[in-house]
Amino acid sequence: MLKSLLIVGLGSFIGGVLRYALSIYIKNNCSQGFPWGTLLVNLMGCLVMGLILALFRENGSTGNMWCLLLTTGLCGGFTTFSTFSCESFQMLQSGDFATLALYLASNLIGGILLIGLGYWLVR
Repeated sequence: MLKSLLIVGLGSFIGGVLRYALSIYIKNNCSQGFPWGTLLVNLMGCLVMGLILALFRENGSTGNMWCLLLTTGLCGGFTTFSTFSCESFQMLQSGDFATLALYLASNLIGGILLIGLGYWLVR
C-alpha cells in the first residue's frame, strides 16, 4: 500500500508541475477572458489517459505500478477538476452564460471524445 501511495504521489507531483508550467505558458501567450490553460490540460489529460489505458489493457496489465503512476498519478495531477469548477462558477456568477456553456461543453464532450480517440489510436 505504501508503495502505491508513493507511486501516485510521484506521478501527481510531475503532473501538477506540468499543469502549472503549461497554464503559465498559455496565460502568457493566449488571449484572456477564456480559461484556455485549464481547458487544454483537461483535454490533453483525457487524450493521454485514453492512450495509456488502451496500452495497458492491450497488455493486460492495468493493475501494475506503471499504470498507476501514469493514470492516477500523472494524469490525475495534470488535469484539474477543481479549477475547472471554480472557473465555471465565476462565469456563472458574472452572468457569462454563453462562455460558460461553451466551456462546459468543450471540457465534457471534448474530454470524452479524446479519451475515446486515445483508446482508438492504440487499438
